[in-house]
Amino acid sequence: MPVQRSNILGSASDIANAANSVSATTHSLFRRGFDQAKEIYILFPLLTVLLLLAIWAGTLYLIKVEQVRAQQGAATASLEIGATYEAQILRAVREIDQTLKLVKYTYESEGEQNPLPKLKERALLPPPFLFDVSVVDASGVVVASTQASEVGIVVAQDEAQTRWRDNTLSISRPWKNPATGEWTLRFSRRLNSAGGAFSGIAMVEVDAAYFVSSYDASKLGDQGTLGLLGTDGIFRVRRTGEAVIAGDTVDYAAVVPDTENTEALLSTNGWDGVRRYTSARQLYDYPLAVIVGLSEEEQLAAVTRQAHTYLWRAAGGSLLLVLLVSLLSRMSWQLVQSRLRAAEAKVAYAERVEYLAYHDGLTSLPNRSLFSKMLAQSIREASRYDRQLAVLFLDLDRFKQINDTLGHDAGDQLLQAVALRLRACLRASDTVARLGGDEFVILLPELSEDSYVAVTAQKILSTIARPFNLHGQEFRITASVGISVYPRDGLDEQTLKKNADIAMYQAKQQGKNNFQFYSEKLNADSLERLTLELSLRHALEREEFQLHYQAKRDVRSGQITGMEALLRWEHPDLGVVAPMQFIPVAEETGLIVSIGKWVLKTACRQNVTWQQQGLPHLGMAVNLTARQFADENLLTDLAAILAETGMDAGLLELEIAESLLMQDAKRALKVLIGLKDLKVRIAIDDFGIGYSSLSALKQFPLDVIKIDRSFIRDICDVSEDKALTEAIIAMGRTLSLTVVAQGVETKEQADFLRDNACDEFQGFYFNRPVPADQFKALLQAQTAHPGADR
Repeated sequence: MPVQRSNILGSASDIANAANSVSATTHSLFRRGFDQAKEIYILFPLLTVLLLLAIWAGTLYLIKVEQVRAQQGAATASLEIGATYEAQILRAVREIDQTLKLVKYTYESEGEQNPLPKLKERALLPPPFLFDVSVVDASGVVVASTQASEVGIVVAQDEAQTRWRDNTLSISRPWKNPATGEWTLRFSRRLNSAGGAFSGIAMVEVDAAYFVSSYDASKLGDQGTLGLLGTDGIFRVRRTGEAVIAGDTVDYAAVVPDTENTEALLSTNGWDGVRRYTSARQLYDYPLAVIVGLSEEEQLAAVTRQAHTYLWRAAGGSLLLVLLVSLLSRMSWQLVQSRLRAAEAKVAYAERVEYLAYHDGLTSLPNRSLFSKMLAQSIREASRYDRQLAVLFLDLDRFKQINDTLGHDAGDQLLQAVALRLRACLRASDTVARLGGDEFVILLPELSEDSYVAVTAQKILSTIARPFNLHGQEFRITASVGISVYPRDGLDEQTLKKNADIAMYQAKQQGKNNFQFYSEKLNADSLERLTLELSLRHALEREEFQLHYQAKRDVRSGQITGMEALLRWEHPDLGVVAPMQFIPVAEETGLIVSIGKWVLKTACRQNVTWQQQGLPHLGMAVNLTARQFADENLLTDLAAILAETGMDAGLLELEIAESLLMQDAKRALKVLIGLKDLKVRIAIDDFGIGYSSLSALKQFPLDVIKIDRSFIRDICDVSEDKALTEAIIAMGRTLSLTVVAQGVETKEQADFLRDNACDEFQGFYFNRPVPADQFKALLQAQTAHPGADR
């Protein structure tokens, strides 16, 4: 028992000693902290922090008050402008309706079949340069109009049918006047015969722009909107800045509130995506509503600038205060710093080394090593909790062009800006890393919705597509994104990254600026493309390429006037590989340059051979791709080929796509002038789809324009294609160019081109592309029977 009591007393003593030790430690820490707080270098900064908090709290409160006032002012201005605009439109519509009622009254009560002269004599018609008043009979034919050119025109059947059923004012959907190209609105009322039967309609046509002519940029700004919306949800007219648009469809109930308590709402307008203070009012007795919107960005620009001023002032005052406090506490701070400097330097160095080991030095994003660790950790968590995650591979399109044009400094600046935009697109739990060069990779863990991946990818593409400002110039780039999803597309880090990379290359092949999800088919396509590329690299040395030739014929005589050399690939295992399948691969890999030189040399040598065999001296057309046209050695290589083959340069015609000329017109002009110095003829290929203008074409030394086959295909059925083809032929005559139609496949197409004085045509209707020996037979047959093709 004595031993047991001694143990108990020893335990109590130990507990007491431990309690005293904890108390002493706590007291020591508190005293040390209090002593340090009395130091000048700590006391003054504490007071400074309190003062800075007061300064910044007051500044931010003032900014908030100004912003609220500006927002209220913008909403009020939108309502006031809306009320004024409502009155203007109501007055205009009532004036139009009054005119229609006068025409209706005169027509029905006074029995005037053409009441317009009498109303004009009484000065009861509106000005003809703004309003076109017409009378339409029951069959839809205009029998009277203030515009004489309108008499006899048949109006749309739905217009007459609508009036036959309805006695109220009818307002048509907007339509483009074919004579002026302007949007037009049609107001009409039913006309009755003496017996009350439907006899026709009275109609007033007005330029839709008239209803938004009160757009005042000083009040509405450049991004404001003024619009006239029908209750059917179709904009009769809408104006933003100088742009007048009509025909947009919106949800009427969402835009126009079903209440008399109108107010300006801040929302993103569905028709153009701009946030505006929007007010909407429905016109009394009419199926119309007026829409007024003030851009949030423009309306708050002044208060934003004022906020910046307040912030600068607060920052200046804060800086001055900090400087004063720094001077007062400098001596005390230096004493402390001398003791801590060595320790802090060692810690900072260690942290920097660790940071650089796991982060990209340019963008400060996680690097490949850190991303791999994070992805592996996310995969383990996803497996444990049965979740999904996505890996997105992103590659910038045309980044090399930025580097080559502006230098690597601009390229680095662009990568930093892209990194910032990518961060802004993602959740806090998402991760973006830079793998190197222009490649980024994104991790989306804990996917709750399958649609989130696609939405995020589209958001990234839209964000990157916005302009970048590099060295004071505006540049635009796009990106291609490939996506793989765990566990569907892979169960480990390497597989997920590899499959996302495959999907990214598929996105590039789909035209870039899009995203693609990985699939097993993509994997197979990737292997097929790799096989095709490897085979393509040996196709020249194995002599697997050959040229086929398609005749170009004179429209009037039907005689062969030249030929176009077309590349064909006879693969020993795959058979005939379509040009549209291997040409893009050759273009992307750069093999097209050496292949193109072979095509030029072979075509020139064949042409010379035919001439030596006594066949006619005809032109030989050869296509140039974008990579060939951009090749710095194009002119020297071409001169060497002409000299080697003995080809007459005047018989060689190089076809260049219209889109290539318009990408960089200055450089294109320089290359074309070099080609003309060699006496080579120049043709602009696929003309009509590149949006070039007559003034743009005049600066280029061209000889031939080839109408794109997409117009020829539907030339006999689609009026727009027929009109465009006629316009291209007329343009060619104006510029003294030879006009060639390609893709002619039917007699009707050939007859149309012949009737419209096209110079030459080619296509399957006359001859398919054939090997050199078969084309030689065509030339021999023409030589033996010169008039056989008429």
